[in-house]
Amino acid sequence: MSNGMFRTVSRLRSGYATDEVDEFFDLARRAYEGQAAETLTGRDVRAMAFDVVRGGYSTGAVDAALDRLEAAFVARSRQEFVAARGQQAWMEQLADGARTLYGRLTRPDGEKFLTAHRGGPGYEPADVDALCGGLVAYFDRGEPLTAQEVRSATFRRRGGPKGYAEGPVDAFFDRAVEVLLGVE
Repeated sequence: MSNGMFRTVSRLRSGYATDEVDEFFDLARRAYEGQAAETLTGRDVRAMAFDVVRGGYSTGAVDAALDRLEAAFVARSRQEFVAARGQQAWMEQLADGARTLYGRLTRPDGEKFLTAHRGGPGYEPADVDALCGGLVAYFDRGEPLTAQEVRSATFRRRGGPKGYAEGPVDAFFDRAVEVLLGVE
């Protein structure tokens, strides 16, 4: 039974399953406070998915809370890492993460990712390439870009071999979010 952690949508609309959300946020609270046998990371929070049901929690409210929770776990991880190994080691780790992204960013537009399978779903390459350009501007010229901007980016659909395959694009931007959160 839901304890009303978030606003629910009407029974005619769909939202996240309240019991699943409540259970996860309870686990996350206990893990953050060190009272759970399980540990959670920012990546675990980002990977969390809930069933969609009629009358569930507002997806926007839950997603925003997940974003804040992820940032809190990343900040704590950074704090623990810096305390154990120092700020320079943290910055070197972030630089290593950024370097893993950079190779793909230097590929020509339209060729940065694998194409979608024939008849399969994909993303519009121009949209994806534009966000990649934002990452290059961030890394090379220090232009502003936040993890939230990358996380909330949307791409138009472009199916088949003219679109980028969704899986590799999503995985790449997940890594970019990790790097950006580590700096923020």
